[in-house]
Amino acid sequence: MNEIGVLIVEDELVAAEAHRTYIDRIPGFVVRGVEHDGAGALRRLAERSSAVDLVLLDLHLLPGLNGLDVVRAMRAAGHRADVIAVTSARDLEVVRAAVSQGVVQYLLKPFTFAALRDKLERYAAYRGRLAGDVASGQHEVDGIFATLRGNDPSSLPKGMSRESLDAVVGVLRSSGDARSSAEVAAEVGASRVTARRYLEHLADAGLAARRSRYGSAGRPEVEYRWVGGS
Repeated sequence: MNEIGVLIVEDELVAAEAHRTYIDRIPGFVVRGVEHDGAGALRRLAERSSAVDLVLLDLHLLPGLNGLDVVRAMRAAGHRADVIAVTSARDLEVVRAAVSQGVVQYLLKPFTFAALRDKLERYAAYRGRLAGDVASGQHEVDGIFATLRGNDPSSLPKGMSRESLDAVVGVLRSSGDARSSAEVAAEVGASRVTARRYLEHLADAGLAARRSRYGSAGRPEVEYRWVGGS
């Protein structure tokens, strides 16, 4: 099977590099480029040598064009690359707009390697089923669409809940400053150990940056700052 060329469009540099690292680990996919704004993405897609089959697109790009604007401009220019939206937007109107523009998958931040791998493997299977010329019947068409869907039970490590993760993300995003595990724990009503586990998960996913905070005495404390976009 030919490799599927992926263009990453993400305005957060750390998150973009995390996406690249993830995709490099998934057989059958190759990163064709990384762009940090909508205009750059459209220029890359316009290049005849780009060989982009799939765009991994953050919907909240800054500055300039947002993700949905990029999709509209792609289609208006005749670009047929498929799009997987990667975003923290949970507004169902945004989901509806994405679907209406032909976005084939919608992946919420923060996500793990397992969650992205699941989406990409489903997408590869979907492309494989479109290799023929004519569907044998309704059951085959239904199967093609069903290939893109399905639950992903491995999107979070065992023992972690989406609700707690959302609470930790909310603290980091709203503060704008780096926070320690103790500070996050106090705000979400969890133990320091639990908060640290979620913060480390976000850091490993490229959505939070770690750094050491040095006080007047004792060992430095690790603090975390949100870098995963709006």
